[in-house]
Amino acid sequence: MATLKQFEEALRAQGMHMALAILDRMRKEEKKTRSIAPARRISGRKMTPELARKVLELHNTTDMTQQEIAFQLGINQGRVNEVIRRGKWLIESSNSEEAQARDKAKARMKRTQSEDTPIPRKQPVATGVEEGPKKPKAKAANPAQLSIDDFLKASGD
Repeated sequence: MATLKQFEEALRAQGMHMALAILDRMRKEEKKTRSIAPARRISGRKMTPELARKVLELHNTTDMTQQEIAFQLGINQGRVNEVIRRGKWLIESSNSEEAQARDKAKARMKRTQSEDTPIPRKQPVATGVEEGPKKPKAKAANPAQLSIDDFLKASGD
C-alpha cells in the first residue's frame, strides 16, 4: 500500500498536474475543518463529581482502557485510576480531601506567582532521633554464618 506522499510523487512523475491541484485543494479544505486535540493535555479539565461519574459510567459500560477514557474526557489517566480504584471526587463537599488538597495547591500557586522565589519544601523530620553525626553501625555476628576464619581454624587444628 502506497502512502499519500508516494501517491503524490507518482502523480508528479506522470505529469498529472490537474490531479495534484485537486489533491492540494482537498488538503486545504480538510485542514480548515480539522480540530487539533492534543494527545496529552498539560492542564486537564477540572475534576468534578459529574466528571467522576462519567468516568465510572464509561468504565462500567464499555471495554475502554483507562487511557482511552482519559483521552475522551480530556483528563489525566492517573485521575481516572483514582476515581475507579478509590472513589475519589465523587463527593461534592468542599470539606472533602480532594477539595482541600486542590485549595491548598491553588493557594500555593498564587503565592509562588506573586513572589519571585519558589516556596521551599519542608524537609521530612524523623521522630525520636537526635541530630548529630551519624556513625556506621557495627554488624552483629551471625552464629549460623561461617567465615574464612572458621575454615582456617578447623584446618589448623
